[in-house]
Parts: sequence; C-alpha cells; structure tokens
Amino acid sequence: MKLLIVSATRLEIEPLISNFIFIEQKNKNLYSYRYRDFEIDVLIAGIGMVATAFCMGKTLQATCYDVAINAGISGSFDYNLPLGTVLNVTHDRFPEMGAENGEYFLSLVDLQLLEEDSFPFQNLELVNSSIFQSPVLNELPQANGITVNTIHGNEENIHKIREQYNPVSESMEGAAFMYACLLSGIRFIQIRAISNYVEKRNRENWNIGLAIKNLNEVLWKVLDE
Repeated sequence: MKLLIVSATRLEIEPLISNFIFIEQKNKNLYSYRYRDFEIDVLIAGIGMVATAFCMGKTLQATCYDVAINAGISGSFDYNLPLGTVLNVTHDRFPEMGAENGEYFLSLVDLQLLEEDSFPFQNLELVNSSIFQSPVLNELPQANGITVNTIHGNEENIHKIREQYNPVSESMEGAAFMYACLLSGIRFIQIRAISNYVEKRNRENWNIGLAIKNLNEVLWKVLDE
C-alpha cells in the first residue's frame, strides 16, 4: 500500500517516523520510508493552509497514493474532552473565507461567489466520507473542525465562532489537506490530538507532549492493524 502521511511539523510525528526504514529524501518537504508492507511518503508541509495546499497539490500531482493521513495537534473548543484526546476530524471548514459587512460576516454563499454545495463543499463544509475497516480509527471520537490563519485567543471572537459553527477542533492546516484530497479523489483521514483549549493564550495550560504521545500511539495502532 502506498501511504502519504502529512504533518505541519516533524515534531508532531517524530516518534512514529523514527522507527520507519528511511529510503530517500525526495525534495525539501517529502521523505520516503518503508514500514512492514507500507511504502510511506512523509510530507512535512509547514504551518498554515497556504503551505499545506501548495505542498499537497505538488505531491498529489506527482504520485498516486492509496490513503493520505493528516496527523497533528490541535486546539479544542470542548472542555469536556481531556487534553491528549485523539480525534477523527471528519468535517472541516474555512470560517474566515468571506467578507465583513459592519458587524456581520458574509460567507462566499452570501456573497453569491459560491453555490452552497459546490464540490468539494457540502453546505460550505468539507466532509470525509472515506470508509476504513479500522477498529482503532472507528473508535476515535468524530469531530467537526475549523481551519484558520489566526488561532483564536480573543474571548469575544471565540464566542462568535462557537455560536456560528460550534466546532470541536481548531487547526491551521486540516481543511486545506481535506480540500486537496477531495479534489484528487483520494481516501484520507485527519487525526488530531488535543494539546490545548481554545481560550486566551496561556501556554501553562497546554500539554503538547501528551498530545504528541497519544497521537503517535494511535498512528502506530492504525498501521499495525
């Protein structure tokens, strides 16, 4: 099986790939490995949706993959989920894509620049309908996420985004990854581990180490099924 693993930073998936057999570095961002029966390309795309979209487009144009996995950490709007919880993000969106009209936000649909269900969107969401025979993956909590250029840390803005979309997770790359996969017709998974809650910035409340540990443990289990 030909597998693509995508992460914003090497740090987030280092515990996993450190045990792969290294084959070659294909370019600045793409590395080739082998593990068991898997041929695995690891794409360290960089932080943010622009970097992710560019690297995904370049990579998927050059190589056909059976499955792509986006693995990383994220913030969570849901305080009922403990830090370190690993999520299967099945719905994602770009909540900033639109225009302001005074105190109101206008989506691309409101602006009549996009039909509500124009492919690959469904009601302006990106939805993962890929099916996997994976007990580990299927036991993960499914979540809806948002992908942003600016991580929320203002209480008023956090309240607005909750009211509008009620997201569980927040990342800077997820929807860009899903967009590329949907347009390329490739099965995919977005797996995120919660490192912090979405609140006024307070690094003392974060637990990046636990999130990375739990994320990589789940990735190992998925590969070893």
